[in-house]
Amino acid sequence: MIVIQRVRVRWSASSRGAAQANARRGLNRPVELPAPPPAGDVVVHDVLADEADNYSLRTSVLTGGVSIAQSLGLWLAVEGSAVTVERLPGRAAFPRAGVSTRLFTLAHGQVGRYEANFRLRCTDCACDPSWYYEDWVVHVSNGDGARDRFLHGEPDRVVDHRVHLYGGRSVRRRDR
Repeated sequence: MIVIQRVRVRWSASSRGAAQANARRGLNRPVELPAPPPAGDVVVHDVLADEADNYSLRTSVLTGGVSIAQSLGLWLAVEGSAVTVERLPGRAAFPRAGVSTRLFTLAHGQVGRYEANFRLRCTDCACDPSWYYEDWVVHVSNGDGARDRFLHGEPDRVVDHRVHLYGGRSVRRRDR
């Protein structure tokens, strides 16, 4: 079983200041997985804390084969007992990702964490200059679906692709 948990925090362009940042600080942390654990080769637990909902957590659970990860912008490739995780090109205005990016390969029993942030257009129309922002923390577990799997300990692989959403140098890039 492969378990993916994506925790997203979303806010509007008008909430970029320090006071608003304090309101969303710490919301991008992992949460317990749903009980009982859903059955499936791949389980996706998607968690959203949206400014529009006063940052209350909304969750959804999807199950299926490896293609279900595409709903999160991820690609999974299973070879033997290992799983390789890639980020698919997305529609983010910043950072631009024109090609898929390999994040990590996990052996059975390992956990990977992918951190990223994005500036996204509210609509697909170039005539609308409205933006919103998302901060993601995605955990992937290869082989363990315990409810508290992502709450304790350090992951085996960490990829941090967070950037300054207003240009400039990246916050930090750490691949291990």
